Amino acid sequence: MKKLLWSATVLVVLSACSSVPLDNAVPGDGAGGAVSVGQPLAVPPLSALPETPARALQGRYTAVSWDSLPGWRDDDLAHVWKALLNDCRGLMRPVSGSLTLPARAAPRAWQPVCQAAAQSGLGAGAGSVEVRRFLQDQLRPWRLDASAGQSASGTVTGYYEPLIRASRTREGVYQWPLYATPDDLLTIDLGAVYPELAGKRVRGKLEGRRVVPYDTRAQITADPARQPAVIAWANDPVEAFFLQIQGSGRAVLPDGSVLRLAYADHNGRPYASIGQWLARQGEMPLSRASMQNIKAWARTHPERVPELLNVNPAMVFFREEAIVDPELGPKGAYGVPLMPQRSIAVDPAYVPLGTPVFLETGAQRGANPLRRLVFAQDTGAAIKGAARADFYWGTGDEAGASAGRMKQSGRMWLLWPARAGAPSAR
Repeated sequence: MKKLLWSATVLVVLSACSSVPLDNAVPGDGAGGAVSVGQPLAVPPLSALPETPARALQGRYTAVSWDSLPGWRDDDLAHVWKALLNDCRGLMRPVSGSLTLPARAAPRAWQPVCQAAAQSGLGAGAGSVEVRRFLQDQLRPWRLDASAGQSASGTVTGYYEPLIRASRTREGVYQWPLYATPDDLLTIDLGAVYPELAGKRVRGKLEGRRVVPYDTRAQITADPARQPAVIAWANDPVEAFFLQIQGSGRAVLPDGSVLRLAYADHNGRPYASIGQWLARQGEMPLSRASMQNIKAWARTHPERVPELLNVNPAMVFFREEAIVDPELGPKGAYGVPLMPQRSIAVDPAYVPLGTPVFLETGAQRGANPLRRLVFAQDTGAAIKGAARADFYWGTGDEAGASAGRMKQSGRMWLLWPARAGAPSAR
C-alpha cells in the first residue's frame, strides 16, 4: 500500500519535504495487490510468468564485488529472512499491464532466487551466516552511480508509524475525527491518456459537469454536510494531524485493543508546512520548529490549534487494516508490510520496488551512520532522485524520535539476481 510518507524529520516538518503522494499512484497500485504474509512462499514456474516490456531506469549501475560494500560483513542478518520471503511474495505476484504504475522488479528475473529461497530449508530463525551465504550465492551488488564511476549520493530521512489514543465513538476527550475516503472523491489517471505522465494522478470532485479541486482541510472540517464517514475519534487534534503526516498509524482504543489506520487516499491538495507558518507568525524560530516543539506550542495555545492545522490544506483519508503481525508495519507502496529498520521508500525511477538494497548513510545531527541491507518497499512524491530514501523505523514514540533525528547523506547498492544482468524494471 502506497503510503503518504510525510517524513517525521525536523526539516520535513519545517520545509514540507514530505512525500505526500500528490501526483502518484494510490496505495497498492504499484504492486498489483497486497501481500498476505505468514503463508508458505509459493513460487510459480518460470513458464507461468508472462514476459513484460522492460522499463528503462534513470540511474547508472556498476557491478561491484561484495567486499566493496562498506560494512556488509558487519550487518546482522539474523532477522532478514522473513523480510526476504515477504519480498519474494510481492515479487511473484501477477504483473499489471498498466504503464501508469511505479516501476517494480521483474518477476522473471527474480523467480530463480525466490525458488531457491523456498527450497533452501531456511526458516524464520535463520542465522546471519546462512542468510549472508544465500544472498551472496544468489545476488550481485550494483552500485547506483550518478555518472560513470561516481556513486550517487542522496538524502536519507526517516519515518515511522505513530501510536495514538482513539475511540470508535465520539465521547469525552475523543473529539477529533479520522476520516474514511469520501464517496465523491475522484481520482483521474493522467497516464491513461498521456503516457509521458505515467503514474501521475489528480484528485477532485464533480460540480455539475466539471471536475474541480476537492475540498481543503478547512472546508471539510467546517461543513458537517461535507464530512466523510469517521473511522475513529482521536483524543488530540495535533496527534491526529501528525498521524496524517506519517500516512498511517495505530490507535489504542479505550478497551485496550489496537486498530491500524492505513493510508487510503487524500484530497489532492498540496502540503503546507505548519512549522514555517509558526516561524512567520513569530511564535518560534524556524530552527526550533520540530514536531515536539509544535506539539508543545499547541498545548499552550489550544484556542489557535484549528488556525494552525488549517494552514495545511491537505487532508488524508484512512481505512482500517488488520494487524496480523504486530512486529510489522503498515503495507507500503509495494503491498508488503514494512519491516522496522529494514524497509525504505525510494524513487522507483532509480530503484525498482521489491529490490533489496544495501544502504550506507553518513553520520549527521547526532545520528549514527547506517550500513545495512534494506528492501525498497515504499514510495512518495518527495522521495525523488538517485539514492534518495526514507527509512522506516517502526511504531511508537521511540521510533518517532529516531525518525525525527534522521537527515543524512546516503549511498545505495542494488542487490540483483546474479544471472539477470543489470538492474531493470517492469
